[in-house]
Amino acid sequence: MPENASAYLAEGPRVGIRHFTYEDAAEFTARVRESKALHQPWLFPPASVDAYAAYAGRLIEDRTKAGFLVCERDSGAIAGFININNIVEGGFLCGALGYGAFAHATGRGLMAEGLGLVVRHAFGPMGLHRLEINVQPRNSASIALARRCGFRLEGFSPDFIYLDGAWRDHERWAITSEMLRSS
Repeated sequence: MPENASAYLAEGPRVGIRHFTYEDAAEFTARVRESKALHQPWLFPPASVDAYAAYAGRLIEDRTKAGFLVCERDSGAIAGFININNIVEGGFLCGALGYGAFAHATGRGLMAEGLGLVVRHAFGPMGLHRLEINVQPRNSASIALARRCGFRLEGFSPDFIYLDGAWRDHERWAITSEMLRSS
């Protein structure tokens, strides 16, 4: 890589975003284990190297998914992750976002900066038109992040996703490329 080239797909003042690699397994799974109390009952990212390999493999190899690590620019430490799942091309040009911060990075605005970078990357180089976030109504931190990044509440879906042994209600939040341009 040229000396002045960045390892990131996009950069902000404090974070950069990059794709998952298999080599991230040790750091990612250590951060997941440190953040278990923060994540559950909302999400269950892979906590073992084998589970990470399967998870990252889907994000790396499946064209209907794109995974991004949010990394602190000063240290390169992984602060969180943002995935675009269920990417549909053609007339839809949409994807469903999922995300999680790691405990050491919470409350510092790093995920808001990272989500802004992912949204701009999705609407720019990826060519998407719409991104959706589905959030459990009691997950106030995820709802605050969606709102802070310009997503609008579009509805409520009862029994939407099967998580932690039960069907869970979710709020539906979305942003379009037009909304981003007008903000």
